[in-house]
Amino acid sequence: MACMEKDERLHAALKREPVDRIPVALWQHFPGDDQRAESLARAALDFQQRFDFDFIKLTPSNAHAATDWGSTSVYHGNPDGLREFTDYAIRDVHDWERLKPLDVSAGMLGQQLECVRLVRRAVGSRVPISLSVFNPLFIAKTLAGPGFIADLRERPALVGRGLEVIGETMVAFSRQALANGADGIFLATQHATYDLLSRAEYEQFGRPYDLAILEAARAGWLNLLHIHAHSHLMFDLLAQYPVAGINWHDRETWPSLSEGQRLFPGGVVGGLARFEDLVLGTPATLQEHVAAAVAQTGGRGLVIATDCVLPLTAPQGNVHAVVAAAVELGDGGQRSARSEPPR
Repeated sequence: MACMEKDERLHAALKREPVDRIPVALWQHFPGDDQRAESLARAALDFQQRFDFDFIKLTPSNAHAATDWGSTSVYHGNPDGLREFTDYAIRDVHDWERLKPLDVSAGMLGQQLECVRLVRRAVGSRVPISLSVFNPLFIAKTLAGPGFIADLRERPALVGRGLEVIGETMVAFSRQALANGADGIFLATQHATYDLLSRAEYEQFGRPYDLAILEAARAGWLNLLHIHAHSHLMFDLLAQYPVAGINWHDRETWPSLSEGQRLFPGGVVGGLARFEDLVLGTPATLQEHVAAAVAQTGGRGLVIATDCVLPLTAPQGNVHAVVAAAVELGDGGQRSARSEPPR
């Protein structure tokens, strides 16, 4: 098979079509740089130039949306690049009904949209870009802190009004991200686990807002879903979402990559544990894990990635090893499978 462009390779992989080689991408936070569009764009571009991934996943600060509603945070050296919250916008349950929709062209949200524009201008049209979009439940947690789920259960109507405002804002944000050059969004969830909510609670307070955001981004071909949870995922529920691929902690919890492919018709994005493999592993063990991911999936419908953000402490040699392993494995056996004579 002829060498594919990045967008061709990724598009084909997510549709479970033949590829010239297995696509690969990793992503991380850029603390400090993530406070300004220009510096975040430069950091993301430097990262891409260093490793030549098959798509760029733009990763804003974990506090970016909450900042515009009044939460405050600081970076204290977290190895994942996460900021710590110093104050929350929601101090009283009635603050939920005081939330107002944001102008997504201003503040930290506006900085992320400008970052998309800058990166697209720099890389041209053939390098895919996906922008992280936190779902409303995720953002609500960053507005209220540890008391969020208690508020949700004790005053569901009030919190529901707040979720509607957050959802309205993120719908506008997602739509503008595509207008600024993103090929899709990377919708991040944190509450789609039975460890935090019941299925009925997620269907009431999570799913409708998730789907509204995905509807706003439907023109994108690179809409991905991240299920952030280490156990008891509501995978079967979220597998119904209209996304091109799903990323989750497949090395830690059900389902495996192969089981995920059975439950979800699109691409599976994963195969690597961000800490155990990328921080503690070696190039040799990483090659083994990439090969294992390819074996699980038959090389079809797979994008090699970590289960969440790459820790800042991961050796660069390990990141290079992941990319090299994907290149060395080629199409993961698809070519030989296609050329095998009928029996």
